[in-house]
Formats: sequence, structure tokens, C-alpha cells
Amino acid sequence: MRARTLLAVAILLVAASGCAAPAEETPDVTRLEGVEVREYEGERLDSLTDFRENSIKGPQDIDRETYRLTVGGLVDDPAEYTYSEVASGFPSFEKVVQLDCVEGWSAKILWEGVLVRDILDESGVRAEAQSVVFSAVDGYTTSFPVSYFYDRDILLAYEMNGVTIPPIRGFPFQVIAEDKWGYKWCKWVTGIELVEDADPGGYWEDRGYSNTGDRDESFFN
Repeated sequence: MRARTLLAVAILLVAASGCAAPAEETPDVTRLEGVEVREYEGERLDSLTDFRENSIKGPQDIDRETYRLTVGGLVDDPAEYTYSEVASGFPSFEKVVQLDCVEGWSAKILWEGVLVRDILDESGVRAEAQSVVFSAVDGYTTSFPVSYFYDRDILLAYEMNGVTIPPIRGFPFQVIAEDKWGYKWCKWVTGIELVEDADPGGYWEDRGYSNTGDRDESFFN
């Protein structure tokens, strides 16, 4: 029985979305827009090819021209943005943040994007909203307390290591959930919803993973 339990846990770990893992094969990142940088302010960076893609339904191919990001729920002004309206319509920031997977692997990347907080402020967060739920084109979801985005400068990234995030890595946008396990790093983001529920869960959270996803704590409830 113990062997079966360990096997089940191992299967869950391998399936975790957004996590880094050693590349058994070089992933298809040939569609890069720009030249990848490998060092930033004297700090060595990992490559886009240093971790594999292991999302729930495989890489998603989103058309830049038809893409829309929706912001809704408990906000004063629901919004819908094109790709360029997000990428060019808010101040941009960059920072090196390490992604850590529950499989035990990590990747240190230079991310560039906009602050989630700025997008929330543009729509106006209602007082009763307690959580922010992100949804992706493949049906993936994850959630955070509203306070997480006001206590920290959390990016919704559109570039990694100086190049546009390729489809295999989450184009057009990925949540850079600092100090959270990789399953909180939602890729291919299409929706941001403010809700009153303090613990709305998410794809892996509903399957026994911690809703907080704090990297210094166990990822299992």
C-alpha cells in the first residue's frame, strides 16, 4: 500500500503545471522573438531550454491579434484588453525571479512585464474582494489573496531573458508568483477575476495542493 501511495504522489509531481524540470530533450523554443540573454547585472541566468514544459494539456498556441485578457468579478470597471494594450499600456518592470518546482528543480530567469497591481487598480478592486483568480486558455486556474499583489511587486510577464515568452513557456502572459511553488505560476493567462471567497482554490489546489503555495512550506495540505 505504501508503494502505491508513493507512486501516486510521484505521478502528481510529474504532472504539476508551470514547474521546472531537467530537459530530457531540448524543447521547441525555436519561435523566439529576439536573442536570449544569459546574464543580468553579473548574475547567471538559466536558459529557456533548461526546463521542460509539463502543463496539464501541453503548449497552447494563442493568436496575438485575437487574444483578449478579461478583468472581472468584484471590480468597479470590468475590462478587456488586447495583447498590446497590456504589454504597452502599463509601466514595465523587470526582475530576476527563480521558479521552483515541486519536483525539486528550479530555473532562474529575468522576467519583464507589468505589475498585476496596476491592472487591478485600473479596474478598481471592490472592498469585499478577497482573492484574485487567474485562468488560462487550457482551463488551468490558480488563486491568491488580493493582498499578495499589494504587498509585493508581482509581475504579469511577457518576456523572459530578453525575448518574448514563446508559446511553450506561456505566451502571451505568465504570472510570476514570487516565493510560490511552480504550480502557482499560471501560464497562458486569459482571465483575472476578483472574488469574495478567501480560499477559491484552483486546478491543483482542488487536488490537495496548498492554496497558499508558499515555497518555504509543504505544497500538500
